[in-house]
Amino acid sequence: MPDRTHSWIVGDDAAGTRLDRFIAAQLPGESRSQIQNWIRGGGVGVGGDAVKTGRRLKAGDVVTLDAPVAPPPEPFPEAIPLEVLYEDGDVAVIDKPAGMACHAGAGLRAGTLVNALLHRMGPLEAGDPSRPGIVHRLDKFTSGVILTAKSNFAHRLLSAQFKGREVKKEYVALVHGAPSPPSGTIDLGIGRDPANRKKMSVRARRKRDAVTHYSVRLDFGFAALLDIGIDTGRTHQIRVHLAAKGHPVVGDPLYGGRGAKNLPAGVAPLAEALHRPFLHASRIEFTHPRSGERLAFSAPLPEELRRFLDRLAQKG
Repeated sequence: MPDRTHSWIVGDDAAGTRLDRFIAAQLPGESRSQIQNWIRGGGVGVGGDAVKTGRRLKAGDVVTLDAPVAPPPEPFPEAIPLEVLYEDGDVAVIDKPAGMACHAGAGLRAGTLVNALLHRMGPLEAGDPSRPGIVHRLDKFTSGVILTAKSNFAHRLLSAQFKGREVKKEYVALVHGAPSPPSGTIDLGIGRDPANRKKMSVRARRKRDAVTHYSVRLDFGFAALLDIGIDTGRTHQIRVHLAAKGHPVVGDPLYGGRGAKNLPAGVAPLAEALHRPFLHASRIEFTHPRSGERLAFSAPLPEELRRFLDRLAQKG
């Protein structure tokens, strides 16, 4: 099993910090229990010496970590129905339902888009073997259009388009309140939230650029339906940006969208009944990797979101 090797020098600001807390701050994606297991297993040293989890660090200490990397779980085919918007020998465009993860992750192996693709298409040699076919991702509870690759050739060229920001992605979101001005751009870097590793934040110490454009399509006063475009594809980008602007996505428990303070009586229970954020990937536009043709595909709002909007209009 391969190792990940890290080395850090403790600065004055971290002097007196417990060893496990120090490493957690350097590796925000890792759980505290996993870090403590590495320390107890002898994978962490300070100045070359083995240490305990509660070791208090001094400025200038050199902390090293040799962390074994567990192999990712092997994906497997599952007979899961897919709504296919387009398919040829190179690409497949899918209308992903809310509740389906794109690929396996911590504690999740079954019910993923990758598993469904393997059942429909057979073995896929397209990108990462642990998530074949995946070129970009949608959050598990975000529905809508997603582009997948069926070969390494297609995966390589599509990945280059995403990296070059040549793919146009559009979304629809319902948010608490109505943004002012009614259209604009949110240009705030995003990184891992230092207080909650399950969240992303515009206040993170280490951030990557992120740009979101929005415009109000319908204004209910207490809520607004937005058309959204993104230049970047950071984790939770739309949800984080809208929450940072004070208008979290309705039904989003992670970023404050489940609160009822901005909703009239009778609407909050409807939002709870959605069991998902009101966020939908409505359209994608890209250049076909083989033909060079510019293609665009759209996914309509799923029935539960259309019904919710109808009820919302009645309550407004």
